[in-house]
Amino acid sequence: MTTIAPGSTIGILGGGQLGRMIAIAAAQLGYRTHIYAPEESGPAADVSRCWTRGAYEDAAALSAFADSVDVVTYEFENIDPAAVEVLSTHGLVRPGAQALRVAQDRLAEKNFVRDLGGLTAPFASVESLDDLERAIATVGNRSILKTNRMGYDGKGQARLNGPADAPAAWDAIGRQSAILEGFVTFEEEFSVILVRGANGEVRFWDSPANVHVDGILSTSTAPGGPRIEAQVQAARALAAQVAEALGYVGVLTLEFFASADGPVFNEMAPRVHNSGHWTIEGAVTSQFENHVRAICGLPLGDTRLAARRVQMHNLIGEEADAWQAILSDPSAHLHLYGKHEARPGRKMGHVTRLTL
Repeated sequence: MTTIAPGSTIGILGGGQLGRMIAIAAAQLGYRTHIYAPEESGPAADVSRCWTRGAYEDAAALSAFADSVDVVTYEFENIDPAAVEVLSTHGLVRPGAQALRVAQDRLAEKNFVRDLGGLTAPFASVESLDDLERAIATVGNRSILKTNRMGYDGKGQARLNGPADAPAAWDAIGRQSAILEGFVTFEEEFSVILVRGANGEVRFWDSPANVHVDGILSTSTAPGGPRIEAQVQAARALAAQVAEALGYVGVLTLEFFASADGPVFNEMAPRVHNSGHWTIEGAVTSQFENHVRAICGLPLGDTRLAARRVQMHNLIGEEADAWQAILSDPSAHLHLYGKHEARPGRKMGHVTRLTL
């Protein structure tokens, strides 16, 4: 097992807030970070030693970047796996390209999990309006159409209540390759956040109850409560299977619906996750620190709760302007991402509150 010692440099693909928080955790363990992203700057620039601006399709720039760091990771999944393969020829990349291939294609993701025995919503592939009309007959009238690639926080999605909605929904997603998913009757939403070390060791954090507003995560609360806790064991077993099948190293997140039939898999993210931001103050070891530990081949840290109850609230758009009031609350831990413009739907920061 390769160990990357403190003092080394971690390369991060992507310079958003997740890269920022990985870089902060890395610095606390004595590592330097180097960002590679197509943008000129971003939230991670404030806390990283180096920033290389380059396209993910630029093999020469990727090669030079890989040669300047000791291990590479990524903060989001919408990266061409070919870029990771280029980097892999020059050094260590964790997680690997296969996790990207599965997670960034919704149809592949659903089939992958179903083949492992996981429970999913009914789904069908959609490549045309005719496909969509046939899929509604199979999946059910109440359904949601999602672009097969890209799209997050509710983007690239359209809800349907029957065949009459098909033309408008197909237009709404830009007539792209898509997946139609049937609605799931559920009581709560939750996520399983795990870290898998280079030696195969797996540790889990408490599964938080997640509440979404307009398709964007609003709050994550841990512990998740009795209905979620009754389904966590089965959800963890599936998540561990996914990590094992992918040969995964790092933090991996799977989102679930708690239903009468058990945990229904929704989607996965091969990275640190918004629903795990509470772990910075709310767990003995945060998801960001354990991600660094895992990709560097270090012993994994304790994932237990550090308080009786923890709640993370996303600050969307102008909600971040309330920073002064938030800082006046002794139970609040404020994180602002350094973004210069507050726009509707944009994650500007988060606040975590601990009940000891």
